[in-house]
This record gives sequence, C-alpha cells and structure tokens, in this order.
Amino acid sequence: MSDGGREDVPILEGELARLRPMVESDRPALIQVLADPTVIEWWDTRGPEHSATELIAGEPGWFVWAIEVDGALAGSIQATEEADPDYRHAGVDIFMSAPFQGRGIGTDAVRTVARWLFEERGHHRLTIDPAAANARAIRTYEKVGFKPVGVMRQYERGTHRTFHDGLLMDMLRGELR
Repeated sequence: MSDGGREDVPILEGELARLRPMVESDRPALIQVLADPTVIEWWDTRGPEHSATELIAGEPGWFVWAIEVDGALAGSIQATEEADPDYRHAGVDIFMSAPFQGRGIGTDAVRTVARWLFEERGHHRLTIDPAAANARAIRTYEKVGFKPVGVMRQYERGTHRTFHDGLLMDMLRGELR
C-alpha cells in the first residue's frame, strides 16, 4: 500500500505500450492529452486541469496508469474494483491523444490491463462503458473480447452540456483475446 491507503499501481508491459503509474511530473503532458479535441469529444467535461488533478491524485480502489509509447505520454487507462463479493468485478476506462489512435496501442493497453485484472486481481468479469456513438472505442473493446450488454440512455453529459447514451460492455475471464 502506498501513502493515503491507495494500493501501489504496478508497471505493466504490453506489446506496444508501457503502462506505469501516473505521477505529478506527468501533469503538463497529461493536460495536453486531455486538451486534444479527440479526447475532449468523449472525456470529462470539467476541463483538462480538473481531470489531470483527479487522475494524478487517484483514490482507493482506483488504479491509474500513464500509457507510455517510446517515452511519450499517449494517454491514460484506469481500472476500478467493486469489492462487494456478491458483485465483484472491475471497470476499465481509457483515453489517448490523436497521434496514438488507430495504431493498436489502445487495444494493447486494454488487453494488458484486462489480463492483469483477470490473472493478478482474480476478477471473473470486467466492464467498460463508452459513449454509444464512439464507434472507434467500441471496435477497440470488441477486439479485446468485450461484448455489448445494453444501451444506458442519456448516460453521461457531453461537451455540449446535453446527455448522450452510453453502451455497457462486459467481458468474462474466458473471453479475453
């Protein structure tokens, strides 16, 4: 355990990306990634500075990694765990800036975290919840093994301050590709 009651975030090596703990010195590059229009379109409406502070600070039960490619910060992937044994599972979320999209890096990062959650954390089920209109993200998650469960209507507020639908997807341990 690290200070503040948070578990240490392990370094995970994927085939295309290295996932390491997000740290304070990542702030300038992280704000730049969060300000990318392709990230703003789907990610947190509270602004890059607010999101960066939240990601760097973390909280118990929340694992936050920097996605690093050739020494550059490409984005972040996060995982949360439900501790109640009757509902135990983990959720995953990810964002990456435009120069790193469409290259298989996101797929690699999601697969790497999913494998860790299944093999090291003992989960049997994972969830992810992209915007229903985010076709690129949905394709990425399907490549890893996630399957659509259902549409969550008016699930989250977007950049235009209107609510849009989300797609709940899940994957069971044996479905990881």
